[in-house]
Amino acid sequence: MTLRSDVLAYIPSPPQGVWQLGPIPLRAYALCIILGIVVAIWWGERRWQERGGQQGTVLDVAMFAVPFGLVGGRLYHVATDWQKYFGAGGNPIEALYIWQGGLGIWGAVFLGGVGAWIGCRVYRIPLPAFGDAIAPPILLAQAIGRLGNWFNQELYGRETTVPWGLEIYPRFDANGDPDPMNGVSNDVVEKIVHPTFLYELLWNVLVVVLLVQIDKRWRIGHGRLFALYVAGYSFGRFFVELMRDDEATMIAGIRVNSFTSALVFLAAIAYFVFATKGRETAEQLQPGAMNRPWPWQIGALRAAGATAATAGGGVALTKESAKDDAGESDSESGRLDDPGEATSENSDSGESATMSAEKSTEATAASSAKSPHGGEKSTAAEKSAAVAETGASPDADESIEDAKSAAGVGEKSTADKGE
Repeated sequence: MTLRSDVLAYIPSPPQGVWQLGPIPLRAYALCIILGIVVAIWWGERRWQERGGQQGTVLDVAMFAVPFGLVGGRLYHVATDWQKYFGAGGNPIEALYIWQGGLGIWGAVFLGGVGAWIGCRVYRIPLPAFGDAIAPPILLAQAIGRLGNWFNQELYGRETTVPWGLEIYPRFDANGDPDPMNGVSNDVVEKIVHPTFLYELLWNVLVVVLLVQIDKRWRIGHGRLFALYVAGYSFGRFFVELMRDDEATMIAGIRVNSFTSALVFLAAIAYFVFATKGRETAEQLQPGAMNRPWPWQIGALRAAGATAATAGGGVALTKESAKDDAGESDSESGRLDDPGEATSENSDSGESATMSAEKSTEATAASSAKSPHGGEKSTAAEKSAAVAETGASPDADESIEDAKSAAGVGEKSTADKGE
């Protein structure tokens, strides 16, 4: 260990990451995570509404996604660094101490995505469009969360002499015993390392800017912007992992996080290439149920879902669903027994006109049979009868006039026979 000779030569680590407010520990790591979540929800709400979505949707879905993400992040960390908790000298109960750091981003994204999928299913909004709206905010939240690693003096790289190297201090508790997480440093430099947390933070911010610009210029949709976020983050994380030399699980001689980054990168690129192009319309972002209870109101959620189903699903999400709703309404009202018998509005009008003409013909024939003397007066009467029968003006449709002419010929023939 050496004393700091030049405070401006390297980046100092915070002397501590925890402050006691009476019996309550105030942890910088937790504050950074919370701040990142708040920023992601706030910005995600704005982006969702700019796309045409309903206000409050991101917060509602976050009530599912955030808890799932935290659990997934912790599970991934424990699974990939299980020796710290279940190996020799480990304390298994510390696997639950999430406030001491240790959230694997891949587990957070995976289970967070599962939670978001559940939320989107509950509120009946498209998950891919939701992912596109929150992709930049999520990555910005990750950048803010990396500041928590700085306070915890974790996720740093190999020792270095670069001018931007990070100073690592040993920390001690009030009794002078080593306590890296909760203790306070004595301003003695233990080593100078690569600030890989800072490299990842800066890379995340750069990708956020790129995502926003790509979204504005090409109007990315159907989950493809989210895929670019995953690919961009994975690409940077792969190289950051190569700079670390702390203990980690290996797969075929490769750090597990580097291995995961490469696989996730390839999967994200494949989705971006093969996913549907274009962007969802504002109508497609509307929820199926307009009354959206809180996620923990299970009974209210079920009631809202039943009400939406009874009402035909509320706002139509797509043209196909709108057609389905229309078909259901016709079937319920008894207008259509078989969807295959449905015809266009124009053909219905044509059939009505034909039926009206037939009715007028029948009325004319009946009138001629009753009036053997025929003549102009009989024709006028026939026109009046046709108007009364069809509800149209005498010159409203040529088909009616043609029918009347035909009826007149028949009348004359009948009259001749009578004479």
